[in-house]
Amino acid sequence: MGKKDKLQKKGKEDNKIALFEGEEIRRVMFDGDWFYSIEDVVAVVSGSSNPKNYVKDLRRRDEELSKGWGQIATPLPIMTKGGRQNINCANTESVLRIIQSIPSKNAEPFKRWLARVGKERLDEIEQPEKAIERAKGYYMAKGYSQQWIETRSASVDTRHKFTDTLKEHGINEGYEYAVLTNELYNSSFGFSSSEYKEHKGISKGESLRDHMTPLELASVIFSEATSTELINETDAEGFIETKKAIHIAGNITKEAIEKLERETGKKVVTHENAKALDSIEVRNELIRKSLPAWNEIEEDEEPLSDFNKNLKKGLGFNPKEDVPKEKRTSAYSLKALRDRKKDNEGN
Repeated sequence: MGKKDKLQKKGKEDNKIALFEGEEIRRVMFDGDWFYSIEDVVAVVSGSSNPKNYVKDLRRRDEELSKGWGQIATPLPIMTKGGRQNINCANTESVLRIIQSIPSKNAEPFKRWLARVGKERLDEIEQPEKAIERAKGYYMAKGYSQQWIETRSASVDTRHKFTDTLKEHGINEGYEYAVLTNELYNSSFGFSSSEYKEHKGISKGESLRDHMTPLELASVIFSEATSTELINETDAEGFIETKKAIHIAGNITKEAIEKLERETGKKVVTHENAKALDSIEVRNELIRKSLPAWNEIEEDEEPLSDFNKNLKKGLGFNPKEDVPKEKRTSAYSLKALRDRKKDNEGN
């Protein structure tokens, strides 16, 4: 797929989280991800009036950054005063890498956030249950029901046991995993993974299971658990034998679904999705709550910096708003943010 084709995916991927949303930073959707003008980012974070030269100095000072510049910077067509031109852009990961090299107080919230995320990941490696609890917290913050969250958590555990079993029986990760997952979906529901997503009206990059109903999730759990049992009991080895076992498990699941549908008169596989719970607004609130700039900033009388003005414009929140000290923590809930937004809209 060429760059032109990838750029045409922009409209389909507008639900991606955009790190910067102010007008000062130009961005373009490329290959399903936001790419930002490097010079615009550097200008906002560093405060430099000559970001082009600042980038050159930055690369001279940071040898490792300069070595990896070919992987960081991607020339993409962006509108300028002289018309559309190829401008060096970077995705979110690369932008954060650049910010790490900028010696400016405006970069501190991001550096502290990256340090926090790094610590969380190390904690999760040491104690995996923390990752599970963190995921539950995100789902709860988005508005998923407790029943859905518990079922989704169970599906993760069942999925891990299923993929561990595949590995133990000679299946290679990647392509073979994907093919066998499609076999499970096809034999259980009559859809491949991509067809199932299309049925639900979600994009290719979105998580199918995050858009399933509790009953659909329970059906997947049953199918994967049955597959795991059959693979082990038949001592299937290699791709062909494993695929046969999964096909049998899928047919068992399909029969159970059809029987349930006859009894209830309702379809198990539905068009329902969780887009309302996974909107860009909700994602931005989660990002907003996790950044130290909003949860831990000290009050002072100084006016907002250009950087914070940009963040305020992009996310609709003032980092120095007079929020009570006790609410400047993770306990400052999404509900409170939503309620305040509604109040503002009503005024």
